[in-house]
Amino acid sequence: IVPIVMAGVLGIYGLIVAVILTQAIRPPASGGYTSYSMYNGYAHLAAGLCCGISCLAAGGTIGVIGDAGVQAFGLKASGGKRAWAEGSEGDGDVGVGGNSEAANAEAANKLYVGLLIMLIFSEALALYGLIVALILSQHTYVCEGNE
Repeated sequence: IVPIVMAGVLGIYGLIVAVILTQAIRPPASGGYTSYSMYNGYAHLAAGLCCGISCLAAGGTIGVIGDAGVQAFGLKASGGKRAWAEGSEGDGDVGVGGNSEAANAEAANKLYVGLLIMLIFSEALALYGLIVALILSQHTYVCEGNE
């Protein structure tokens, strides 16, 4: 469930950037002149792309880590026994290493901690993109009224 929650946070990053960029857009004045310059438009485009592409990369990383981690965690917790590969009733199968239940649980917990650390670092990719997007969105240029 941890990879699912972390992937949901990526969507919240995009929502934060979208709200900030939307608040910076001003409608044209009554004379048809706008204060929203091309500079602002390209800065907002760059901010959105920066946040979006970094969240895409982080989401892919979280997916790969989550998939591999869940499979490895399940294999460690079961002691290396594979239910689908049983030739007999499974009574004689001691697993990959023949370890006890306590050793298997300890190894699975160590694997889980490593999985969480990798997930946190992959989430940092998106957080860096959010920070850069916020910095880009703060740079503005207001057009002067044409007479």
